[in-house]
Amino acid sequence: MSPYLVELAGVMAVFSFAIVAPGADTAMVMRQSLTHGRRAGILTAFGVGTSLLFHLSYTILGLGLIVSQSLLLFSAIKWAGAAYLTYMGIMALRAPAPVLPEPGAGPVGAAPMSDARAFGLGFLTNALNPKPILFFLSLFSALVSHQTPALVKGGYGLVMAACLIAWFSAVSCFLTMPRIRTAFSRAGLWISRITGAVFIAFGVRLALSRAD
Repeated sequence: MSPYLVELAGVMAVFSFAIVAPGADTAMVMRQSLTHGRRAGILTAFGVGTSLLFHLSYTILGLGLIVSQSLLLFSAIKWAGAAYLTYMGIMALRAPAPVLPEPGAGPVGAAPMSDARAFGLGFLTNALNPKPILFFLSLFSALVSHQTPALVKGGYGLVMAACLIAWFSAVSCFLTMPRIRTAFSRAGLWISRITGAVFIAFGVRLALSRAD
């Protein structure tokens, strides 16, 4: 068996746990799906996956090590991410109660969202979190040989991003099934309040995090 396949298997074994672990990305995809529908949820998932490739790219190039060792850069990204998550939380807390749709109607509650905005929300939610920098640095340092070509490492990243997008797209498809969506929409106001609190909690957690 190719040593690269062994490396990839090890990376994916660890990364699979990170994919399913609840986090700000999960909360964003869930809110987008329930509020704006399946298309917005899936596009948000693609935004998160693209941001993962962004993190991986500079990690492979060695810039991630520079960021992780620079308190100023790490803090700047950290506070920007915390402010963004807190803002999203406040907007969710202030959102009005969604209107239960008629059978066959479109997404619940909010006005339609553009594809670019849905993608951008997913991208920024992940991109403004400095924790992936540390995660990928430790993951690649522990499981990937320094002699592995950058192109192969990039291939690992594509597989990881594809799996992340597939997982979040599946979550979006599940949440937007008619029966599931109707059940969630009946508790839409509480869901908005809960996701808002979750965003703020992740923002506070990020603000209190350290680079070590």
